[in-house]
Amino acid sequence: MNITSVTGILWVALGFVGQALFMGRMLVQWWASEKVKSAVVPPAFWWLSLIGSSMLMTYFIWRVEIVGFLGQSTGWLIYIRNLWFIYGGQKPAEP
Repeated sequence: MNITSVTGILWVALGFVGQALFMGRMLVQWWASEKVKSAVVPPAFWWLSLIGSSMLMTYFIWRVEIVGFLGQSTGWLIYIRNLWFIYGGQKPAEP
């Protein structure tokens, strides 16, 4: 891995930002749960999971790390599915 070039530095930055977003999802979930004093998983948790995971998968492809890629890709499907339940799976309200 060559991180002395601008391109290499940008790739590593992508990995760091992806990891920060992925970790940040837990802070969002914790804050949302503390706010209502109950365990909740807000939509922002799933969005941060999806975006962070996508960035990490892209980084792992660049690094040619199959283990990291596969680890993120399995969760990625769950994040998409949960966002579908939140946004796409809702029926219109009755008038």
